[in-house]
Amino acid sequence: MIYGLAANFPQPYRFRHLALALLAVLLLLVSGQRIGIDRAISMTAGAVLATLGVGPPSPVADALARGREQLWPLQLETREDVARLPPIDVGALPPLSYLETGTQREAMLDPKTSQPIFRIVRTTWLVEPFGYLGHVALKMLETLEIALWGTLVAMLLRLPLALLSARNTMPARAVRLAARGVVAVLRAIPELMSALFLVMAFGFGPIPGLLALGLHAAGFLGKFYADDMEASDPAPQKALIVIGTSRLAVWRVAILPQVMPQFIAYTLYILDRNVRMATVIGLVGAGGIGQELRGRFDMYQFGHVGTILVATLLVVVVIDVVANRLRSFAGL
Repeated sequence: MIYGLAANFPQPYRFRHLALALLAVLLLLVSGQRIGIDRAISMTAGAVLATLGVGPPSPVADALARGREQLWPLQLETREDVARLPPIDVGALPPLSYLETGTQREAMLDPKTSQPIFRIVRTTWLVEPFGYLGHVALKMLETLEIALWGTLVAMLLRLPLALLSARNTMPARAVRLAARGVVAVLRAIPELMSALFLVMAFGFGPIPGLLALGLHAAGFLGKFYADDMEASDPAPQKALIVIGTSRLAVWRVAILPQVMPQFIAYTLYILDRNVRMATVIGLVGAGGIGQELRGRFDMYQFGHVGTILVATLLVVVVIDVVANRLRSFAGL
């Protein structure tokens, strides 16, 4: 009897599974050859060996070392030429600020020869020791606000899309297909691409950023909310439908309690993800710290770039810890 059961037990892997696996490997090999995976592996291995001191010099390792050196020391202060500022009261300087006088080499054009000449000029600067750090903090606050409002926009759109997309809440197939199509389009357009077009429409600033994040996240939440509602236990729903309960009441009483933990988990994930993406979409002018990062990088001010990167890392870590605490508090 035992042998008979063993003989009739379905095999987990068949010939078609092996054939599909081989086909997938071949496609990956062809694709890897096209995009240079072998070169990437070789260059990465060379960089690791060069860093460990057991291999020849590597251009990748050298470039990373130069970048690391340029990012340090971090830029914390701001320094402005007093001559370019409105008249200031020496007795009423900003907190911790001070005036510093020194000399600097200044280039100018000789009117006779039209050739550049240099001269030493005496300059007075207004120095704020933590001025740039404060500026970065304000930009990070704007980034968090973009992420928060983008999540709120997604939360406003997610539920109607999910209710119209799920079979157990929307019986009309045409409406479900249309809602699923909207959800697919929102989810398919990357935030960076939509932010580019929204910047053209709304101009630079946080508005295109929060809209780009909100629309993409609405597509994500709409799909997963609908899938979870369709996968909920149908027995309570059928019992309520038999006694004539409306579909909205069925959703509120029989479906929502089952899927609420997943809804909360998805929303917290979107908030956590939007904080990261708010930094990226700022690179195309959609506000926040990303816009500041792009400007400083274009001006080769790598000390400023290092400060922005460290601040972003710290904020992301704090957000991750807070999100985990919220999940634990909600019992997720």
